[in-house]
Amino acid sequence: MSTSSASKSTEQPHPNPPAGIVRRMVKGAGRALLRGGIDRLIARQSLIPDAPVLDSGHFPWGPTLQKRWPEIREELDALLGHRDALPGFQDISPDQYRISPDSKWKTFVLYGFGERMPLGDELCPRTMEALEGIPGLTTAFFSILAPGKHIPRHCGVTKGLVRCHLALKVPREAHRCVIEVDDVQCTWQEGELLFFDDTYPHEVWNDTDEERVVLFIDFERPMRRMGRATFTAFMALMRRTGYVRDARRNQRVWEEEYRRLLERPQA
Repeated sequence: MSTSSASKSTEQPHPNPPAGIVRRMVKGAGRALLRGGIDRLIARQSLIPDAPVLDSGHFPWGPTLQKRWPEIREELDALLGHRDALPGFQDISPDQYRISPDSKWKTFVLYGFGERMPLGDELCPRTMEALEGIPGLTTAFFSILAPGKHIPRHCGVTKGLVRCHLALKVPREAHRCVIEVDDVQCTWQEGELLFFDDTYPHEVWNDTDEERVVLFIDFERPMRRMGRATFTAFMALMRRTGYVRDARRNQRVWEEEYRRLLERPQA
């Protein structure tokens, strides 16, 4: 015990903490700031209820998107022909490794933090056209969950965004493929929309032997002027963080590799 005390007294703090530690500290401080004040302000400024799951009637653009789900599904099916080449969620956004360290959650990004992805325009033009009708769109991607995938309980970054899932492929045993938002449990139905606030704790199970695919969409919450201004400032800061810069860089690298794959002569 005395030896341990002596060694502690002579140790000097590391002058440059590892980048991962610094990143977690900054992320934790930012989350505390959001939960402590910004999200409460946004909730007060919201023009829709502050509820875990939201009625689709609050979003008048929804029916137009729903009508296009068969052609969106058709473009998805073409992508799934190269399913193994699609990246894991954590391959694009390393911060997601904690909730998805395996290869059972794959993605194809169409929009990322407001930036339109060129490969989406090339391979999914009708899906990209359909997404143009969503006001305040920030993020959209195909979210592909393999059989047996479980995403543990976690919370999103900001109440300034609302999440929407357009269900494209749902296992036949739909009751065994569920999302729980706060204490509300939901299932998906092909061609239907699900709206929820991802700042509430949520968790996903695909306890079937089939994959589940949704078009995953984040868009700006309808808010009064002060709420919109606060959220705009927050997003401007977010785009400067490593969280966003790393994801954009990884997406560009993956797109280049995927293009090379598509250009290879077929055997």
